[in-house]
Amino acid sequence: MASTARPPSTASAAADALTRRRSPTPDALVGPGPTREDTERLIEIALRVPDHGRLSPWRLVLIAGEAKQRWVAKLLELADRREDAPKTRVSTRKLASAPLVVVVVSSAVRGHKVPEWEQWLSAGAVCMNLVNGAHALGFGANWLTGWHAYDDQATALLGLEAGQKVAGVVLIGSVAAEAPERPRACAADVARWLEA
Repeated sequence: MASTARPPSTASAAADALTRRRSPTPDALVGPGPTREDTERLIEIALRVPDHGRLSPWRLVLIAGEAKQRWVAKLLELADRREDAPKTRVSTRKLASAPLVVVVVSSAVRGHKVPEWEQWLSAGAVCMNLVNGAHALGFGANWLTGWHAYDDQATALLGLEAGQKVAGVVLIGSVAAEAPERPRACAADVARWLEA
């Protein structure tokens, strides 16, 4: 059987890109954003995730242009009514700069033999594929949640159905300023081999 592995140079370049990937700050994600063709490719990448049972237990809400401006404005109105308004306004403003926002919605199928937990993890994998896919296409991405991912009035703006939850709010755009490197966990800190 022929090997399907990539040539070493291609595989090494892909691995190097993944080890260097950083999430830019939300304010550093600016236009130009992905084109319609870029976005279709990005969604194709995002959906290549483990999906036990082939349930597709996620939905994507794409927000850009004037629709994004209206969405952020409505969120700011909701933020002003909250007790923690100053904090939620700051959190909401993080959504303003990026030209494309993709809200990944976990839409787990209840009562299926595939546990809901695995379906939720699959939605998280969609978020990570969006982040890595944006990076691979030459853009930057930042995976957020925030108050607007959990507030019923805020999620109602997205048209969520009963039982659906926001897994991630992924901001995508061109990178105006690279994020500085930060300390990260290493294999020795978090990984161990199971001894026989």
